[in-house]
Amino acid sequence: MPTALTLQEQFGQIDVYLFDQLLKGRIAPGMRVLDAGCGSGRNLVYLLRAGYAVYGVDADPQSVESVRSLARMLAPALPAASHFRVEAIEQMSFEDASADVVISNAVLHFSRDDGHFEAMLLAMWRVLKPGGLFFCRLASTIGMESHVVRIDGRRYRSPDGAERYLVDEALLLSYGERLGGMLADPLKTTIVQDQRAMTTWVLRKR
Repeated sequence: MPTALTLQEQFGQIDVYLFDQLLKGRIAPGMRVLDAGCGSGRNLVYLLRAGYAVYGVDADPQSVESVRSLARMLAPALPAASHFRVEAIEQMSFEDASADVVISNAVLHFSRDDGHFEAMLLAMWRVLKPGGLFFCRLASTIGMESHVVRIDGRRYRSPDGAERYLVDEALLLSYGERLGGMLADPLKTTIVQDQRAMTTWVLRKR
Protein backbone atom coordinates (compact mmCIF):
# COMPACT_ATOMS: atom_id res chain seq x y z
CA MET A 1 0.00 0.00 0.00
CA PRO A 2 1.57 3.33 -1.07
CA THR A 3 2.46 5.79 1.67
CA ALA A 4 0.30 8.92 1.74
CA LEU A 5 2.11 12.14 0.86
CA THR A 6 2.72 14.65 3.59
CA LEU A 7 1.37 18.16 3.05
CA GLN A 8 4.95 19.31 2.49
CA GLU A 9 5.47 16.69 -0.22
CA GLN A 10 2.14 17.45 -1.87
CA PHE A 11 2.31 21.26 -1.87
CA GLY A 12 5.98 22.14 -1.38
CA GLN A 13 6.63 25.71 -0.25
CA ILE A 14 3.55 27.16 -1.99
CA ASP A 15 2.65 30.72 -1.09
CA VAL A 16 -0.27 30.60 1.34
CA TYR A 17 -2.21 33.22 -0.65
CA LEU A 18 -1.79 31.22 -3.84
CA PHE A 19 -2.99 28.17 -1.91
CA ASP A 20 -6.07 30.24 -1.06
CA GLN A 21 -6.81 30.63 -4.78
CA LEU A 22 -6.65 26.84 -5.17
CA LEU A 23 -9.09 26.41 -2.28
CA LYS A 24 -11.46 28.89 -3.94
CA GLY A 25 -11.44 26.79 -7.11
CA ARG A 26 -10.00 29.56 -9.26
CA ILE A 27 -7.05 27.44 -10.39
CA ALA A 28 -8.70 24.26 -11.60
CA PRO A 29 -7.41 21.08 -13.29
CA GLY A 30 -7.05 21.46 -17.04
CA MET A 31 -5.94 25.08 -16.84
CA ARG A 32 -2.70 26.36 -18.33
CA VAL A 33 -0.68 28.05 -15.59
CA LEU A 34 2.31 30.31 -16.26
CA ASP A 35 4.65 31.25 -13.41
CA ALA A 36 6.42 34.46 -14.45
CA GLY A 37 9.58 34.58 -12.38
CA CYS A 38 9.23 30.94 -11.41
CA GLY A 39 12.57 30.58 -9.60
CA SER A 40 13.17 26.94 -8.73
CA GLY A 41 9.43 26.18 -8.73
CA ARG A 42 8.37 26.62 -5.10
CA ASN A 43 4.78 27.34 -6.18
CA LEU A 44 4.56 24.58 -8.79
CA VAL A 45 4.92 21.34 -6.83
CA TYR A 46 1.19 20.68 -6.42
CA LEU A 47 0.35 21.88 -9.94
CA LEU A 48 2.91 19.53 -11.47
CA ARG A 49 1.76 16.61 -9.32
CA ALA A 50 -1.88 17.25 -10.21
CA GLY A 51 -1.27 17.24 -13.97
CA TYR A 52 -1.76 20.92 -14.78
CA ALA A 53 -0.24 22.31 -17.96
CA VAL A 54 2.50 24.29 -16.23
CA TYR A 55 4.81 26.84 -17.83
CA GLY A 56 7.46 29.13 -16.39
CA VAL A 57 9.96 31.79 -17.21
CA ASP A 58 12.93 33.12 -15.27
CA ALA A 59 16.03 35.07 -16.22
CA ASP A 60 18.26 32.86 -14.08
CA PRO A 61 19.46 29.73 -15.95
CA GLN A 62 20.14 27.79 -12.74
CA SER A 63 16.60 28.40 -11.49
CA VAL A 64 15.11 27.26 -14.78
CA GLU A 65 17.22 24.10 -14.77
CA SER A 66 16.03 23.41 -11.21
CA VAL A 67 12.37 23.76 -12.15
CA ARG A 68 12.91 21.61 -15.25
CA SER A 69 14.37 18.90 -13.01
CA LEU A 70 11.41 19.24 -10.68
CA ALA A 71 9.03 18.89 -13.63
CA ARG A 72 10.83 15.81 -14.96
CA MET A 73 10.46 14.19 -11.54
CA LEU A 74 6.83 15.13 -10.79
CA ALA A 75 5.35 15.30 -14.31
CA PRO A 76 7.50 13.18 -16.67
CA ALA A 77 5.10 13.63 -19.59
CA LEU A 78 5.45 17.42 -19.51
CA PRO A 79 7.93 18.75 -22.11
CA ALA A 80 9.98 20.62 -19.51
CA ALA A 81 12.56 22.00 -21.93
CA SER A 82 10.00 24.01 -23.89
CA HIS A 83 7.63 24.79 -21.00
CA PHE A 84 10.29 26.43 -18.80
CA ARG A 85 12.35 29.11 -20.51
CA VAL A 86 15.34 31.27 -19.62
CA GLU A 87 13.94 34.67 -20.49
CA ALA A 88 13.33 38.07 -18.97
CA ILE A 89 9.67 38.45 -18.09
CA GLU A 90 9.28 41.58 -20.20
CA GLN A 91 10.68 39.70 -23.21
CA MET A 92 9.12 36.27 -22.73
CA SER A 93 8.22 34.38 -25.89
CA PHE A 94 4.97 32.73 -24.80
CA GLU A 95 2.05 33.47 -27.11
CA ASP A 96 -0.63 36.07 -26.51
CA ALA A 97 -3.65 34.86 -24.51
CA SER A 98 -2.07 31.45 -23.90
CA ALA A 99 -2.48 31.12 -20.11
CA ASP A 100 -5.56 30.71 -17.93
CA VAL A 101 -3.57 31.77 -14.85
CA VAL A 102 -0.46 33.92 -14.54
CA ILE A 103 1.47 33.84 -11.26
CA SER A 104 3.76 36.69 -10.28
CA ASN A 105 5.05 35.90 -6.80
CA ALA A 106 7.58 38.28 -5.20
CA VAL A 107 8.86 39.47 -8.58
CA LEU A 108 7.57 42.93 -9.47
CA HIS A 109 9.21 44.63 -6.48
CA PHE A 110 12.55 43.91 -8.16
CA SER A 111 11.64 46.38 -10.92
CA ARG A 112 14.41 48.86 -11.67
CA ASP A 113 12.01 51.75 -12.29
CA ASP A 114 8.51 52.62 -13.51
CA GLY A 115 9.27 51.58 -17.08
CA HIS A 116 10.59 48.18 -16.05
CA PHE A 117 7.59 47.57 -13.77
CA GLU A 118 5.15 48.40 -16.55
CA ALA A 119 7.02 46.33 -19.15
CA MET A 120 6.88 43.23 -16.95
CA LEU A 121 3.25 43.79 -15.98
CA LEU A 122 2.12 44.31 -19.59
CA ALA A 123 4.01 41.20 -20.75
CA MET A 124 2.25 39.08 -18.13
CA TRP A 125 -1.12 40.60 -19.03
CA ARG A 126 -0.45 39.92 -22.72
CA VAL A 127 -0.14 36.16 -22.23
CA LEU A 128 -3.25 35.95 -20.03
CA LYS A 129 -6.46 34.81 -21.70
CA PRO A 130 -9.65 36.91 -21.47
CA GLY A 131 -11.37 35.74 -18.29
CA GLY A 132 -8.04 34.54 -16.92
CA LEU A 133 -6.67 35.09 -13.42
CA PHE A 134 -3.62 37.20 -12.59
CA PHE A 135 -2.21 36.40 -9.14
CA CYS A 136 0.44 38.77 -7.83
CA ARG A 137 2.28 39.14 -4.53
CA LEU A 138 4.58 42.15 -4.25
CA ALA A 139 6.05 44.50 -1.70
CA SER A 140 4.22 47.76 -1.07
CA THR A 141 4.15 50.85 1.11
CA ILE A 142 0.62 50.05 2.32
CA GLY A 143 0.53 50.40 6.09
CA MET A 144 4.26 51.13 6.10
CA GLU A 145 4.22 54.68 4.77
CA SER A 146 6.01 56.16 7.80
CA HIS A 147 8.57 53.33 8.00
CA VAL A 148 10.04 53.35 4.49
CA VAL A 149 12.62 55.78 3.10
CA ARG A 150 12.36 56.95 -0.49
CA ILE A 151 15.54 56.50 -2.53
CA ASP A 152 14.33 57.53 -5.97
CA GLY A 153 10.93 57.40 -7.64
CA ARG A 154 9.18 54.31 -6.26
CA ARG A 155 12.36 52.74 -4.97
CA TYR A 156 12.43 52.66 -1.19
CA ARG A 157 14.51 51.24 1.62
CA SER A 158 12.43 49.23 4.10
CA PRO A 159 13.32 48.69 7.77
CA ASP A 160 14.58 45.21 6.87
CA GLY A 161 17.35 46.96 4.93
CA ALA A 162 16.20 45.90 1.45
CA GLU A 163 15.77 48.30 -1.45
CA ARG A 164 12.65 47.53 -3.47
CA TYR A 165 10.25 49.06 -5.96
CA LEU A 166 7.18 49.63 -3.80
CA VAL A 167 3.63 50.11 -5.02
CA ASP A 168 0.66 51.61 -3.21
CA GLU A 169 -3.09 51.07 -3.37
CA ALA A 170 -3.70 53.92 -5.81
CA LEU A 171 -1.16 52.57 -8.30
CA LEU A 172 -2.55 49.03 -8.23
CA LEU A 173 -6.14 50.22 -8.64
CA SER A 174 -5.09 52.54 -11.47
CA TYR A 175 -3.32 49.72 -13.34
CA GLY A 176 -6.31 47.46 -12.82
CA GLU A 177 -8.54 50.00 -14.56
CA ARG A 178 -6.05 50.66 -17.36
CA LEU A 179 -5.65 46.96 -18.06
CA GLY A 180 -9.38 46.32 -18.05
CA GLY A 181 -9.05 44.04 -15.04
CA MET A 182 -11.48 43.40 -12.23
CA LEU A 183 -10.42 42.70 -8.66
CA ALA A 184 -11.14 39.05 -7.87
CA ASP A 185 -10.40 39.77 -4.20
CA PRO A 186 -9.91 43.00 -2.26
CA LEU A 187 -6.28 44.03 -1.92
CA LYS A 188 -4.79 42.25 1.08
CA THR A 189 -1.60 43.43 2.79
CA THR A 190 0.46 41.61 5.39
CA ILE A 191 2.82 43.71 7.50
CA VAL A 192 5.76 41.66 8.73
CA GLN A 193 6.63 43.05 12.17
CA ASP A 194 7.09 46.62 10.85
CA GLN A 195 9.89 45.37 8.58
CA ARG A 196 8.10 45.16 5.23
CA ALA A 197 4.62 44.95 3.71
CA MET A 198 3.52 42.34 1.16
CA THR A 199 0.34 42.92 -0.83
CA THR A 200 -1.75 40.32 -2.66
CA TRP A 201 -3.26 41.63 -5.91
CA VAL A 202 -5.63 39.29 -7.78
CA LEU A 203 -7.23 40.44 -11.03
CA ARG A 204 -9.62 38.82 -13.46
CA LYS A 205 -9.04 39.81 -17.09
CA ARG A 206 -12.28 41.10 -18.61
